[in-house]
Amino acid sequence: MKIFKNYKNKKIIITGHTGFKGSWLSLWLNYLGAKVYGISDRVLTNPSNYKINSKNIFKKSYFFNIENQNKLRTIIKKIKPDFIFHLAAQALVKKSYNNPHSTFISNSIGTLNLLNSLKNIKFKKKCSLVLITSDKSYKNREIKKGYVEEDLLGGYDPYSASKACAELIIKSYIESFFKNDDYLRIGIARAGNVIGGGDWSEDRLIPDLFKAYEKNNPLIIRNPNSTRPWQHVLEALNGYMVLGQKLYTNKKIHGHAFNFGPKNKSSISVIRLIKMFNKELKNIKWKIVTSKNKFESKLLMLNSKKAFKYLNWHCVLKTDETLKFVVEWYKNFYSKNGIKVTKFSIQQIEEYSKIIGKRY
Repeated sequence: MKIFKNYKNKKIIITGHTGFKGSWLSLWLNYLGAKVYGISDRVLTNPSNYKINSKNIFKKSYFFNIENQNKLRTIIKKIKPDFIFHLAAQALVKKSYNNPHSTFISNSIGTLNLLNSLKNIKFKKKCSLVLITSDKSYKNREIKKGYVEEDLLGGYDPYSASKACAELIIKSYIESFFKNDDYLRIGIARAGNVIGGGDWSEDRLIPDLFKAYEKNNPLIIRNPNSTRPWQHVLEALNGYMVLGQKLYTNKKIHGHAFNFGPKNKSSISVIRLIKMFNKELKNIKWKIVTSKNKFESKLLMLNSKKAFKYLNWHCVLKTDETLKFVVEWYKNFYSKNGIKVTKFSIQQIEEYSKIIGKRY
């Protein structure tokens, strides 16, 4: 891919490389010819997209908690990366209620530890740092327009609050220590709900759907009217990679935050999304159960005009194409006659890349 030519032969660190997005990003960057290093504390799920796709992907994987700043700093100094993508996080809203302390440690203090480690390293070459936060960093007012990067941050649930705290930490470190740095360039990425093959996280709609479908069980739906701007995982990762590359070549966007989400008209309710999946899969069974716990916001959308203006980024997949990508991945995974999952995932990356080439 010509648009990502800067990644070939570059050294790249991905924190959270064993997660859903981290494993897809690792596979894509390796496909582009990058030298990929991963840092995570553990493999979170079983099955795991990381375990499926990790063979021959990484120059080296490190397993430790990034609370260990000394080890983190030592590894970064040893690798001398050209790019760092920070995805390590506790990413589930419901889990943040059950374990609020560990959520803040992972999402807020984990980001602080990375930035503090970088503060004490004297870089002698350019390094782009892309810090992935969340659309839930915004203080959600349940409004029908998309949030812009300058809107108020905040969160009522521990997950959202931890991401907003991370953003405050990032801004503080940029202004205090990295504002005039000649080599380290920092960008913040806020993406909405992503879906795609290889997601096995707990209490997520798509993994729950396919687990239930495979066992011929009804899918339990607790928030049928919650609306989200659903996008394929490759759309968000494309945004992260474009941001990383632009930071590398354009210092003017150093310190900026960018939203990565589809247009508002792509926002659809949970129940409508399930009905659309039913057209692809047939005979999905579901059961709506009223939930007393309000873990999720009802309405949350992003305005991504800034990403289009400065990065020339926008979502390219139509909703039906996104669903097709997801369904075909899981169908291949569960099929006895399916091709090797890593090969199939690379085919989806190639197919998506061709679509980018036609629609950008």
